[in-house]
Amino acid sequence: MILRVASRRISGWLARPQVILALLFVLFLLANAAAAYAHDISQADRATVQQIEGPAPFLFLYLGAKHMVTGIDHVLFLIGVVFFLYRLRDVVIYVTMFTIGHSLTLLGGVLLNTGANSYIVDAIIGFSVVYKAFENLGGFKKLGLAINTKLAVFVFGLFHGLGLATKVRDLGLSEDGLLINLISFNIGVEIGQVLVLAVVVTLLNLWRGTRSFAPSAFYANLALMTGGFVLMGYQLTGYFTS
Repeated sequence: MILRVASRRISGWLARPQVILALLFVLFLLANAAAAYAHDISQADRATVQQIEGPAPFLFLYLGAKHMVTGIDHVLFLIGVVFFLYRLRDVVIYVTMFTIGHSLTLLGGVLLNTGANSYIVDAIIGFSVVYKAFENLGGFKKLGLAINTKLAVFVFGLFHGLGLATKVRDLGLSEDGLLINLISFNIGVEIGQVLVLAVVVTLLNLWRGTRSFAPSAFYANLALMTGGFVLMGYQLTGYFTS
């Protein structure tokens, strides 16, 4: 009898649309985990870049935008950042903090030829997704912790930029035209970020106007957190097996 009741409750829980969507989202992440794990500039783009001598702003603009739009780790973090931001002013403030952070470490990391282990940096980027989802779920408030959310976004922006710098440094860019190409790549990243945010904010605004948003928000952020753990797991696996 107890098992029958439990089975009915589980079936009813799984029948909720928001739970199904969350599970599908997690399955999508698992199916694309290899791509997330190896999130990098494609071999074709890499070969093209390595043949370039001198400034090529349009190519690097394209590569920067492509890297941001196809980077599931960056996209998930941005979704978490703007999930509960209802005013355009707040979106601009938080995204600006993130932009300043990743621009500093992207430019500085390449120009000063500094960096860190790519697996560890990407694992931290995965953790940034977990952190933001946990914050959105009210986890820190329940723990009695007061965290400066804007500062946290800035700090994680530094790590996201360091991850980008690591990818760019691995290309072995020519010193001829390096600054122009690097600035173009960074501008491309910002363009890609704007494109992603335009889609995400539009969809969120449409969703917030429905009755399903309030009950579904919990499951969406739970799925977001799971996605962050998946990204962390693959990067840490790569680190310990490399």
